Amino acid sequence: MNMKNFIKNMDTTKTKKIILVIVGVILVAWFVFRFTMVAIERRMEVFNPIRNSDKYGTVVEITEVHKQDGVVKLPLVVKNNRAYVSPSRLGKFKGGQKIGSGKIASVSSQIDYDTGMYVIKTSGVSDGVNYAEVKMNGFFIPVYAVRQDSVFVVNQGETERRKVNIIAQDADIACVSGDLHDGDLVILSNVDAGQKINIKR
Repeated sequence: MNMKNFIKNMDTTKTKKIILVIVGVILVAWFVFRFTMVAIERRMEVFNPIRNSDKYGTVVEITEVHKQDGVVKLPLVVKNNRAYVSPSRLGKFKGGQKIGSGKIASVSSQIDYDTGMYVIKTSGVSDGVNYAEVKMNGFFIPVYAVRQDSVFVVNQGETERRKVNIIAQDADIACVSGDLHDGDLVILSNVDAGQKINIKR
């Protein structure tokens, strides 16, 4: 069959109908494929941190607390085996406490009128900033977990604010008392009251 005969045969109505049907089937198949893909994409949930937080809760870090004995290291600036503390800190120190390489020899019960502070005499302590080891009983939690005399705990998948009193604290740890119970899960992350949470394991 030469080219002229092929072109002549293509010119028939039957051939045109076949071509139109094939083109129509291709177009319908393409539209079906395209709408199917759009429907699949709509069903796929794009990760959105706010939506995810609303649905599953904000991921938080926690620590389980128990009332216990522990040590808080309180700073004292010592010079010539003497340190000065304010009235609010006085009750945290006593004779015999370990401080640096030595110990506290005595704690004055009389205010020093020249400084308005109380004198702590030490023995064997080098000059400079030293840390007195103060034995405490309470709940020990990281300092940053205490916000405006409160902590947040886990309560049935949500946050709950609890009031606490800081007995003593150093740069890292706070010893607290107040509305806490053994086994409470204190939240270490930054949260608000009544927030839905997801505990980080």
